[in-house]
Amino acid sequence: MPIKYIPYFPDTVDGQAILNNFVRTQRALRYRDNGRVYERIKRGLPFYELEKVESVGNNPENLVIRGECLSACAYLKDNGISVDLVYIDPPFASGADYAKKVYLRRNPKIAEAIAKAEEDLDFEELRAFEEKMYGDIWNKEDYLNWMYENLTAIKSVMSENACIYVHLGYHIGHYVKVLLDEIFGQESLINDIIQHYETSSGAVKKKFIKNHDYIFFYAKNKDGEYVFNPIKEPWPETTLKKWQKDEQGKIYRVQHGFDKRYYIDPEGKLADDVWDITLSSRTEERLDYATQKPESLLERIIKTSSNEGMIVADFFGGSGVTAKVAHDLNRKFIHCDVGINSIQTTRDRLVAAGAEFDIYDIQDGVSLFRNPIQTMDKLRTLITGLKKEESLDSFWAGALSDSKFGLVPVYIPNLLDHNTKVLDIPLINHIINEKMSDLPDGVKKVIVYFVDIEDEVELNSFIKEYNATEIDVEFKDLKTILDEVVINDIVQYAVNKTTDEYEIVFQSFASDRLIQKIDAYNQKKMLNGTKNDLLENGEAEDENSETISNGNGKAKKEFQPIEISENGLELIEFISLNCSNKTDVWKSDTELKIDKNGFVIRDGKKTKEFWNSKIVTKKKPLRMKVRNIAGDETIVGLE
Repeated sequence: MPIKYIPYFPDTVDGQAILNNFVRTQRALRYRDNGRVYERIKRGLPFYELEKVESVGNNPENLVIRGECLSACAYLKDNGISVDLVYIDPPFASGADYAKKVYLRRNPKIAEAIAKAEEDLDFEELRAFEEKMYGDIWNKEDYLNWMYENLTAIKSVMSENACIYVHLGYHIGHYVKVLLDEIFGQESLINDIIQHYETSSGAVKKKFIKNHDYIFFYAKNKDGEYVFNPIKEPWPETTLKKWQKDEQGKIYRVQHGFDKRYYIDPEGKLADDVWDITLSSRTEERLDYATQKPESLLERIIKTSSNEGMIVADFFGGSGVTAKVAHDLNRKFIHCDVGINSIQTTRDRLVAAGAEFDIYDIQDGVSLFRNPIQTMDKLRTLITGLKKEESLDSFWAGALSDSKFGLVPVYIPNLLDHNTKVLDIPLINHIINEKMSDLPDGVKKVIVYFVDIEDEVELNSFIKEYNATEIDVEFKDLKTILDEVVINDIVQYAVNKTTDEYEIVFQSFASDRLIQKIDAYNQKKMLNGTKNDLLENGEAEDENSETISNGNGKAKKEFQPIEISENGLELIEFISLNCSNKTDVWKSDTELKIDKNGFVIRDGKKTKEFWNSKIVTKKKPLRMKVRNIAGDETIVGLE
């Protein structure tokens, strides 16, 4: 249960619809659960304990938080922290799964593994691998209710003169603009910005190429003193060529009919609301992180709407671009995200930039795997006998077969939605009076898992009084299963002491999860054939033949299974040594990261050295953290 709830019910914006009084919006968006959302907002922000897991340098005002937006806002509000600028790039409700590529590293002990250093697992193809970043698959009503709560929470921690930029795609942007109008007021819209970017066109039929996003720019108080520093862009070459130069080389034009010179501002022209900004696939800033945004985009936003020393927050932080650029521009930053890959990517990015910050974990009762969607997938495999059942609504995670009760539907709270983590009367009322009444005839029992439960005695009394069916309800604590989600990898090593340093030599590394998933990848590739491994242009597959011709008599490339060496060191991505304490907040006294090409990044500094299976420190190491290529971290004591 939350320690407490922080009041944040928003003031009504004159002339705008709110969730308890829909007129225009209810017709447009058809909120199904707006009453429940309204009750949750009245109850307040759920405040949980935060555990500090690492300190990098000494600047506790810069925060990296693993957890949900609402819980992060509860922490900020409870501690009297207000932010001056918000940029968010939330899920687009696009129906897409976002994944990342995971690369096998160069094995430092096997010469033959050099070629394998360029082997990678493409999770856009391999959905079974547990490295899905998140599933952007939403029911529109659920998404909008979720966004409404997040946006009202964010507004509650914004300073009176703060601004917010909300970055969205065409799938949902116009719907969310209606929410922004409700929350901030239609008159508080400063700009509707178009970010245009270059992409490979591909084959497009009967439509124009989609090459833009929306960024909605609102001020919390449009009549207040919100920051706006005009941005200037270089003049187009076509303009410069048409105009004239005076004796000093300054460019001007003469208006037709007037003998007067009009000079160009040498700093450039004022930027408009269409921004041509693309994240190049060849730029060094690219991190192979799905949904990563360009630094130049955030640089423009942060320079425009904040000054040095102000606090810039991103509550769906992703690759950490907002925090990194805020640091570069001498702002304070708050990065929040539920995914461990986001936290790790941001942490490493900030270390490389020389930033100082603290990392916190929100203790909301959920021991997440790498992120909520992966944890949900994992949970379904940990509940013995749970199977998908076509006759059941998607609300149910599946069903068990019981010799006494027959088919037993199972409900698992959606870890993507914080509101389902606490089993309370509104949620149980929804289950027994809507979802249970739609179950097939013959169902005698359901199992309801919970993370937190408000009052079990009261809930049982409520069920007894209001359950219109004859179906029994059994409660089960999900935390008993969640504890089994995270399993450590196995690291074997030797510590050698020399005259002036300590050397840790890695002997082997084993990750059962990674090995199982790589095996599954190999099997899938072999079953599906090698249509994705054709040589070059012009190849075509003959359905009646096992060979492929590309017009030049060349055969297709045979699929080579990915093999893990006996010592498994190519599965290691990152190593950190704590020489300061055995049990307290983690402090990385020395660290190295192996990039996807096998080169070492030592204490945030890139090198052209290949990893030699060692890490060296001047101080005596007390603990070691090892991260595998999928993001799982294992901590081992060295004494």
